[in-house]
Amino acid sequence: MTDATAAPALKPANPRFSSGPCAKRPGWTVEALSGAPVGRSHRAKIGKTKLAEAIDLTRKVLRVPADYRIGIVPASDTGAVEMALWSLLGQRPVDMLAWESFGSGWVTDVVKQLKIDARVLEAPYGDIVDFAKVDFDRDVVFTWNGTTSGVRMPNGDAIPANRQGLTICDATSAAFAQPLPFDKLDVVTFSWQKVLGGEGGHGMLILSPRAVERLESYKPAWPLPKIFRLTSGGKLIEGIFKGDTINTPSMIAVEDYIDALKWADAIGGLDALIARADANTKAIADWVAKTPSVAFLAKTEAIRSNTSVCLSFVHPDVAALDVEGQQAFVKTLTGLLEKEGVAFDIASYRDAPPGLRIWCGATVETSDVAALTPWIDWAFAKALAGLTKAA
Repeated sequence: MTDATAAPALKPANPRFSSGPCAKRPGWTVEALSGAPVGRSHRAKIGKTKLAEAIDLTRKVLRVPADYRIGIVPASDTGAVEMALWSLLGQRPVDMLAWESFGSGWVTDVVKQLKIDARVLEAPYGDIVDFAKVDFDRDVVFTWNGTTSGVRMPNGDAIPANRQGLTICDATSAAFAQPLPFDKLDVVTFSWQKVLGGEGGHGMLILSPRAVERLESYKPAWPLPKIFRLTSGGKLIEGIFKGDTINTPSMIAVEDYIDALKWADAIGGLDALIARADANTKAIADWVAKTPSVAFLAKTEAIRSNTSVCLSFVHPDVAALDVEGQQAFVKTLTGLLEKEGVAFDIASYRDAPPGLRIWCGATVETSDVAALTPWIDWAFAKALAGLTKAA
């Protein structure tokens, strides 16, 4: 890294690089919410119209097949994943795949809570499981993009078209920034507050015809809470997938999501969103290539996330510290950046190896990413000087 003693002149125009809730779309103001039907029932015509619009725009921008159902569900991506796990699993054995903390959380739910016959395949932070070992005649649960590890699926080639089991994919930090092969995915979940910078609290549940068939032909052995119930009398509750939500949604949050979808559509849809995330990640990659003291946590470029970009400090003085010492170093560095109003919330996730996690999703401007990296050099030099002095 450059041992810059003077602070860079240029700061990011938007210092919000949090991995969730993420930065709002460029140009966003609170006026974007002026059309929200506040104080109106979500079951009134205007409320149902807004919810249906959100579903229809999701289908258009994300390119969801016409025969897949899209539902707005409670409790963000977590709620959507839990609905799928509790409603669909148990008919056949399961392969649980995990390469970061949220995937490990789904393992805990399935193994310890549902107590299903599950085989667990895990990979350490920075790597991904060997898909040659996955049995797709079993149900398979996995994250597409590891938000806390910066590791993503390179593609869906390893998933066979003639699989017997269902594929249940947590795509919360991948949707709208990475291509999702829906023909290989039976359940896809995500939340509004990631790539499109929406508000928290609501999740999306996308079901293939195969997933619907499972729901209508299989009844789990355990009781289902009301907010998890997707069927009634052995039939799919179709209203959920037409805007008749299970619980009361925030119409302000719905309006904000619609605004983000309209922005995405206006700039060129999914291709444009992916291109923006790729450009942001390239700005980080160009900096890493010339900065020997930092490295991507992802072991290979093929599995490197273009949204939740995770970095490790490999400078010998930092690498020699124990985990607690490295965490303290990161806290000092990120504290300097926050104090300067340069970058907020970019420390690595608490369960991940100490380092940085910089959100590079589609709502972030590449110019802001480029302006950030010299400031990381500056903060690193400051923090390293403090470390050396303390020694």
